[in-house]
Amino acid sequence: MISEIGFGAQPRARYAVLPGQSRGRLFDEPASPTRTPFQRDRDRIIHSAAFRRLQAKTQVFLYHEGDMFRTRLTHTLEVSQIARSIARALSVDEDLAEALALSHDLGHTPFGHAGERALDLVMAPYGGFDHNAQSLRAVTALEQCYAEHDGLNLSWETLEGLVKHNGPLTDRQGKGIGHYEKGLPYAIRVYAEQQDLMLWSYASIEAQAAAIADDIAYNSHDIDDGLRAMLISLDQLRDVPMLSDLLGEVEDIYPGLSEERTAHELVRRLITRMVEDVINTSMDNLSRLKPQSVDDVREASQTIVGFSAEMTEAVTAIRRFLFEKVYREDNVMRIMRNAEQVLKELFLYHFKAPDMMPFNWQFDLDGAPDKIVARRVADYVAGMTDRFAIQEHKRLFDVTPYLG
Repeated sequence: MISEIGFGAQPRARYAVLPGQSRGRLFDEPASPTRTPFQRDRDRIIHSAAFRRLQAKTQVFLYHEGDMFRTRLTHTLEVSQIARSIARALSVDEDLAEALALSHDLGHTPFGHAGERALDLVMAPYGGFDHNAQSLRAVTALEQCYAEHDGLNLSWETLEGLVKHNGPLTDRQGKGIGHYEKGLPYAIRVYAEQQDLMLWSYASIEAQAAAIADDIAYNSHDIDDGLRAMLISLDQLRDVPMLSDLLGEVEDIYPGLSEERTAHELVRRLITRMVEDVINTSMDNLSRLKPQSVDDVREASQTIVGFSAEMTEAVTAIRRFLFEKVYREDNVMRIMRNAEQVLKELFLYHFKAPDMMPFNWQFDLDGAPDKIVARRVADYVAGMTDRFAIQEHKRLFDVTPYLG
């Protein structure tokens, strides 16, 4: 099931996305003599303003709570490394998997999911706010650096994977399903009028690899950050079956090891265990389903890249533990409630006074309908870093909630 392609790449499986068969870009461009379309996509994402801003956006802990905690940028780089490893093992395009991993969080607001909740609430009358849809909006509209078009003009395969990495969004008749049963987010709905991303189908193996890499990265590294923040202890991890087993393994091999080194050994083993499970499970699925092309993958009856039933159960237990001990810890929740307030107030202020935004954001809003103003303000606020959002709130309001 392996075929060779150009650009010095490793052998590709028949079910892989082949760069030479890309469906192209919304705006035609001449091909590069030295890079595949997906390598160019990756490079454009890395050089984008939205990617740079990830360095000061929250993963779990706010950017100023400590230099050792992960940000959206460091999380994204970790996802990218894991995605490439899985893609390589499955003989699919590593560059596409990497591009998708690097772009998957570009639409996140400041303060993580707290900021997303705040913007979704205030945007409810105007179509809501969804960070996955905002990632698509960032790379197709909000990045404005090219002379000939808005957005990064990424390849069809990268946009498809970015939108559908968690599975189909609609049925074949275009009706939203699952999370989108009540309707598609604004950004996805608008872009679908320009280019058909086959929202009813599954995404490529490369996109599925990036999606599961995200799960692996945050489930393991949020344990590491939770330990660093002293919200959890190594002893508490013994209540989670797989973590208890891994701790026992580390302690058997390295008796008397320091807590910091023990934590690192635990996390690296956890990542390895999950990655190997995904590769083995995915290979089993590929052997059973026997896709002969990427279109077979898209039209499959299920996600192909994923955890085994046993690992799914173990990961669910880890997530349950993290929700209880880290994400919903009283102090974390207090900070996130305050962060939500900051985002809501910033949105409402600029919605009432859009002329207080920088000129390139307020341009042509005079007399515009509320829904247009609201979307522009949401784009502006969503693009802020944690640091800038706090500074802007302090500039505009007498009192800023404490975020520490």
